[in-house]
Amino acid sequence: MIDNVETKVYETGGSMSSEDKLAVATFLYKHLDEYGDPLDDILKSIEYATNSVYGGKVLTAQLGTETCGAVILNNTGMVGYIPETILVYIAVHENYRGKGIGKLLMKKAIEETNGNIALHVEEDNPAKFLYEKVGFSKKYAEMRYIRLNYGIFKHG
Repeated sequence: MIDNVETKVYETGGSMSSEDKLAVATFLYKHLDEYGDPLDDILKSIEYATNSVYGGKVLTAQLGTETCGAVILNNTGMVGYIPETILVYIAVHENYRGKGIGKLLMKKAIEETNGNIALHVEEDNPAKFLYEKVGFSKKYAEMRYIRLNYGIFKHG
C-alpha cells in the first residue's frame, strides 16, 4: 500500500468544477484501457452523479496533486429490486496498480453509499478479483437489447 493517498469525494450539488469533471473523465478515459467508454459517456455519468435528481458521487484517490484513481457512482432511485447504486467506472493509474489503491477506492465507495451496489465487469477483466475480494458476487449475466440507427440489434 502506498502511504499518503487521500480520497476526495464530490457529491450531488457539490462544488465539482467543470475543469475537475473534465480532468476525472479524461483520467478514466485513459486508464480504463480496453474496458472504457467514449469520453462523452464518462462525462455524462459524472454529470448525473453531480447534478441530477438522483445523483451519486465521484471519488478520486490523490497522491499529492496527482490523481492515481477515480470512481463514478450513480444512484438509481430504486430500492430492493434494483440496487440503489451503480458503480459505473473505476480505474487506477497504470503506475499505481497492484498497490492497494483500487481496494482503497472500493472500500470508500462502499462506505459512501447506502443500500446495494451493482457493477458490470467483463469476464476477462483482472479487476474482477478485486471486486470479489471486497464482497461483490456474480448474481446475473447481463443481456442488452441495443437499438442503433433505427435498426434493432441483439447483444448479450
